[in-house]
Amino acid sequence: IGDELHHSGWNACSSCHGDPSTSRRFLILPSLLSGRVYVVDTATDPRAPALHKVVQAEDIAEKTGLGFPHTSHCLATGDIMISCLGDKEGNAAGNGFLLLDSEFNVKGRWEKPGHSPLFGYDFWYQPRHKTMISSSWGAPAAFRTGFDLQHVQDGLYGRHLHVYDWPGGELKQTLDLGSTGLLPLEVRFLHDPSKDTGYVGCALTSNMVRFFKTADGSWSHEVAISIKPLKVRNWILPEMPGLITDFVISLDDRYLYLVNWLHGDIRQYNIEDPVKPVLAGQVFVGGLLQKGSDVVYVTDDDKEEQYAVPQVKGHRLRGGPQMIQLSLDGKRV
Repeated sequence: IGDELHHSGWNACSSCHGDPSTSRRFLILPSLLSGRVYVVDTATDPRAPALHKVVQAEDIAEKTGLGFPHTSHCLATGDIMISCLGDKEGNAAGNGFLLLDSEFNVKGRWEKPGHSPLFGYDFWYQPRHKTMISSSWGAPAAFRTGFDLQHVQDGLYGRHLHVYDWPGGELKQTLDLGSTGLLPLEVRFLHDPSKDTGYVGCALTSNMVRFFKTADGSWSHEVAISIKPLKVRNWILPEMPGLITDFVISLDDRYLYLVNWLHGDIRQYNIEDPVKPVLAGQVFVGGLLQKGSDVVYVTDDDKEEQYAVPQVKGHRLRGGPQMIQLSLDGKRV
């Protein structure tokens, strides 16, 4: 109770390709609010995963000063790297990156001292470009009590991307996404390791921002996809953003899939030209605007409309699409 599991990771992934001593055996579960990290053995009996170890919040805080662990990635060294969104009191300025060794002991912090920006959230690294890019959600002291729009005005939420030297841990550049990039959450590079481009989903402004390396070696950004807010009735605001909470890129880098948590749709974009994504598919699987809801959206000619959401095996889909995965063959979301 009180753990709040958001993301999960593995002890080994493609960064360990070619190393026969590693296997994708342990599931890593950081607990955002309690600060614990659970390690689950999924290999001994895949049908009955068993708790292997718990890294206690007190141990993490004592050795690193970090709290509120979120995104976990495995490294080629065998270490586990976890973004932490604040210190144990929930102050945004205390965020950084936790390192666990291959036995899941607290090893320390990844970034160099003094190279922690104000906000943290997700991160992704591209070794061939010697770069890691992280995003910025907000202060745990603000979001752990529930989202308050006033906190955005008060500066308790982020709008920046942070560019680090990889694997050195030196903060090289900060990109201010401005008013079009509020609450940048999930970060994804293209899978092709030679590519120097990727995307970040900005939840509150519902924009997909593309980031890319420029001719002088620095990084820049631009809005690649913009989800327009809908005029609505019977909701807390007169307009409802899509609220992009997650997206994935197919392994062949042809398609990007994003979710609009509030609107309730999943969208597929062709990104063969990463500068100009083209909408290729859309399906509504939930959200606040489905038929039967009190909330309606208002069309340009002032008609009230709602979206039809299909049933699955006789069951109505509830809630909204929030986190997604894509099968390796790209055929199932």
